[in-house]
Parts: sequence; C-alpha cells; structure tokens
Amino acid sequence: MPLPKKRADRKLLSRHAWITLDGGFAARRCLVQDISASGAKITMDDDASQLPGVIRMAFSRDARTGRSCQVVWRRGKSAGIKFL
Repeated sequence: MPLPKKRADRKLLSRHAWITLDGGFAARRCLVQDISASGAKITMDDDASQLPGVIRMAFSRDARTGRSCQVVWRRGKSAGIKFL
C-alpha cells in the first residue's frame, strides 16, 4: 500500500506581496496567507479565476525579483500556488 503524500509544513504569514503577469507589466498586490517550501496560499482583491497558469510572486514590486509559480487551484479571491 503506497504511503500518503505528506504536505510541506505551512507557516501562517499574512504578508503583502506582488504577483506579476505578462512579463512583469501587470503587477497586482496580494496577501500571502500561508507559505511553505513548496508553495503558498494567496488572496487577491479581484477574482482569482482570472489568474493565468504561471505567475511570478515577490515581496517587492520589482518584477526582476521573486519566484515563478504555477497556479494549482483557484477559489473566489484565493489561489494556491506551487513554486517552480
């Protein structure tokens, strides 16, 4: 019987960050609710269903910083992202 996947430990954060779309030209502010080594849960002012499959998240507005992320789920104004 295969062992169940263990989810990475998450740390509650509640810190503002920036996600960038379209090569860094469309920066949007978000709130990082929790974070782990593998991903994070973010909340936006807008509906998260409009997020593309890949975004960049940074704790500054500079598009050259941060990490590329894959959006793995979307619910209302929240989304789950996996760090690439």
